[in-house]
Amino acid sequence: MSILSSSWWGKKFALILIIFAVIAVIICVGNYLRERWEFWDDDPDRGATVENMNIADAFGDKFSKVVYLEQGWEPNKSLWFYNTTQGSDLLPYDFFLVLEQADSQELFRSPSNMNNYRYLVQKATYSNPDALPVGMVKDSYQGSSDKEKTYIGFTCAACHTSQINYKNVAIRIDGGPAAADMVAYLEDMVKALNATNKNTEKRQRFVNAVLDLDNYANEIEVLQDLDNFIIRIHLYNIINHSSTKYGYARLDAFGRIYNRVLGHLLNKTQLRELLAKIPEFSEKQLDHIMAGSQDIMTAHNREEITRRALGVLINDNDHSKSDAIKILSELLRNNIFNEPNAPVSYPFLWDIAQHDYVQWNGIGDNSGVGPLGRNAGEVIGVFATLDWHNVEKCTLSEILVGQCSMFGKTSQAELVRFDSSVNMHNLRKIETQLASLQSPRWEDKNLEDILPKLEQTLVKKGKVLFEQYCVSCHHDIKRDNDYRKIVASMNDYKKLGTDPQMVENSVGYTGKAGFLKDLYVSAGSGSLVLQEKMPVASLLTYATMGVVVTPDPDKNWLTSQLDWLFNIYGSFSNNSIKSSLKRGDYPLDTTKEPYASLQAYKGRPLNGIWATAPYLHNGSVPTLYDLLLPASCPDTEPNCEKRPETFMVGSRELDTEKVGFKSQGYKGFEFDTRKSSNSNHGHEYAAGNTLLPNGQVLPPLGKKARMALLEYLKSL
Repeated sequence: MSILSSSWWGKKFALILIIFAVIAVIICVGNYLRERWEFWDDDPDRGATVENMNIADAFGDKFSKVVYLEQGWEPNKSLWFYNTTQGSDLLPYDFFLVLEQADSQELFRSPSNMNNYRYLVQKATYSNPDALPVGMVKDSYQGSSDKEKTYIGFTCAACHTSQINYKNVAIRIDGGPAAADMVAYLEDMVKALNATNKNTEKRQRFVNAVLDLDNYANEIEVLQDLDNFIIRIHLYNIINHSSTKYGYARLDAFGRIYNRVLGHLLNKTQLRELLAKIPEFSEKQLDHIMAGSQDIMTAHNREEITRRALGVLINDNDHSKSDAIKILSELLRNNIFNEPNAPVSYPFLWDIAQHDYVQWNGIGDNSGVGPLGRNAGEVIGVFATLDWHNVEKCTLSEILVGQCSMFGKTSQAELVRFDSSVNMHNLRKIETQLASLQSPRWEDKNLEDILPKLEQTLVKKGKVLFEQYCVSCHHDIKRDNDYRKIVASMNDYKKLGTDPQMVENSVGYTGKAGFLKDLYVSAGSGSLVLQEKMPVASLLTYATMGVVVTPDPDKNWLTSQLDWLFNIYGSFSNNSIKSSLKRGDYPLDTTKEPYASLQAYKGRPLNGIWATAPYLHNGSVPTLYDLLLPASCPDTEPNCEKRPETFMVGSRELDTEKVGFKSQGYKGFEFDTRKSSNSNHGHEYAAGNTLLPNGQVLPPLGKKARMALLEYLKSL
């Protein structure tokens, strides 16, 4: 009997193993086919055509051809990067397809209008059937809402793909800093939505066009969502209003990411206490506004509270809709958020996967799951849906983020599940693909008959100067070395002398910990216990880690668990960057100032630097030639050659002599370096005004020496 029993159990165990093996094979085959499908689009133009791009730019040029460079990516890899969702949910997809501009019947998404914001227009391809601009994509998400919806959202490529124009040729640069003006794009989107809502004929055209796409049941649903998204994006714009105008080619991304996190950390009680500061709200009205909400509120809960609060201000207190939104947004600005007033240039992405620390001030540790956390924070900033909510029992996710141990809760803080639309699976694959991206070369074979030839005699002279003036912070690397490691050179911003606003905000901005109070988060000098008010950097660190360790709520249980396991394991196993100390001259983290090391700017290799204008972290210097000049003239030489105080931004036309974009002679955004956050001072090594890290001051370069160094920088 025992033999029969063991034989029977053996067969049963074997059957279970076979079933699991079959499931594993099906999943592997499915993933293989999915990967092949994702890279099916291999349009040789990578979606760029002369016809679509012949739009009046800053100089009104017409293009004869589009050129891509040899950067390690074939067309299918570029198109996958452009068109892969990361979980960004800005506006219902159908709305974006049919929305008209505020003052005309021309579509908001028309090529000419997208070009106004310097987003790169595309033709329709297999992976982009609606001819969306580079970096805009359809995303699907349900989460805590009643049904799955599709949205238009941003991909990494929206901010990290560029174009350079020269002699009627458009040169596309994968991973290059975008010229986009996202602020104007969002402000004009609200104007278009408002005009649609207010103008009867425009509204009816909009409703009919949306219903024709057959994703909304009736007009009431369309108009309800129209009102919801007017409020959502309008509030976002007001909350993130900055006294410093950004213009083209830069954004205070961290300031906006910080604010999105802070806006989701208050629990129900804390939010009610905040709303009670509006004198028009009675206790009875507050009960109505907060009715039915969970302690930790999902995105749907928060939107419902917002609608009710505005409804009370409008219907019970006779405020106009715009006044009601202003009252609510000012309350939030004054009590929760910080002003995002430190715009910086969009970083270029080649070599990003090989760095030990990333971002302008080295805030991102690139080891382990660090890239996942960094990218999750980026998606939070570009309209990920954050469905954070209460849970009653500990799971592995809560253990990994420190809310629980194997024996239960670790603090009095409420248990929170960090559900969101952030697509961690795609973020991991994007980071993996970026490892193969290489910097663009001036001497690329596709530019042979386009850009002027380099003068090799000057290049040799310039290399000697580079080793004297630059290499201590900007290491020379081989761009196509698969095993390259890049150690960022961190430099104290006070010694460097460049604009301080970005680093001061990263360290000095604080916010309410909300439901994270009493939890632990790692910081530079150890771990911090999150108290009532904390540096926002610590809150962002915890929130992004919560998102990283939470399986996708929109996938079935088995798929979400397997994807989650693969993402975490893959991030560790495929990441050759290990945890290491920062290098350079920078303030050290202490128990008093746990984020002091962020008060520094990063020096990185300069390969491809010719394609990344304007320069310095805040984009305050238009060309490399100008960067080799002093920011101001001494009293003894009032007419010396110096960096421009004002210049125009918005052209993509390459200045091959000074190396940057043309900055005069057209209508664009005027960059005034005399205004807050816009300083063009510092990093004046070539002018003899800044100490090298070793304490040495080198003599200022003359005109001929500057041109030689410039020629070498072109060659990198």
